[in-house]
Amino acid sequence: MSAPVLEARGLVKLFGRVVGLDDVSLTVRAGEVLAVIGDNGAGKSTLIKCLSGAMVPDRGTILVDGEQVHFKRPQDARDAGIETVYQTLAVAPALDIASNLFLAREIRRKGPLGSVLRMLDTREMRRQAEEHVKRLGITTLQNIGQAVETLSGGQRQAVAVARAAAFGGKVVILDEPTAALGVRESGQVLRLVKDLRDQGLAVILISHNMPHVFEVADRVHIQRLGGCAGVVTPASHSMEDAVAIMTGAKTLTASAE
Repeated sequence: MSAPVLEARGLVKLFGRVVGLDDVSLTVRAGEVLAVIGDNGAGKSTLIKCLSGAMVPDRGTILVDGEQVHFKRPQDARDAGIETVYQTLAVAPALDIASNLFLAREIRRKGPLGSVLRMLDTREMRRQAEEHVKRLGITTLQNIGQAVETLSGGQRQAVAVARAAAFGGKVVILDEPTAALGVRESGQVLRLVKDLRDQGLAVILISHNMPHVFEVADRVHIQRLGGCAGVVTPASHSMEDAVAIMTGAKTLTASAE
């Protein structure tokens, strides 16, 4: 079995007397989809924020490729190859697809036009954006110069995921990517998740949708009351088992780490 790309050991996060994370460990490997499930208040969001640099754990260790890291802000995680797509997407509706893919990473023109006048190389960004989208196999984004505000919910999600995959390099974290989508658009996003895995990226998928989780996940990390209630696989446990463990109706004796 390959070594983890991203690993968390004994993460603890306290909010006054409220325990956000209680000694939580997690591993995800290249070419794997790890789903994180749990009821509201189980610590899913806190865990993801710690892994993505949006929050600093009070105790515990985070490792990338076996090396200990200290994320103090989201940019630190991005620099380490971890990209996060939050439920709010954080796309700029008025800009086109290419501009969104290069948001905060814009390519400037060569020479004085770029260095002095700070003009953007729109043609090069569109060329690279087309390459990224084509490599990911995203067929729903045909016109790279199209404004994001004219896209459907599923297409906007594809833009956000494409941006993460293009620059993530190692790990892509997806926070409820199908929550606001219909059946057809959800299917497109799930296919994109599988494509990311097939290209060797490590994917962490946070979702409440059990059928979606069991369709794409290789392993399922179950959060309960701030701690990890166990790790299962779709081959070893059913959706009903996972929900029972998540709610405390069932206890897991062995994990699938």
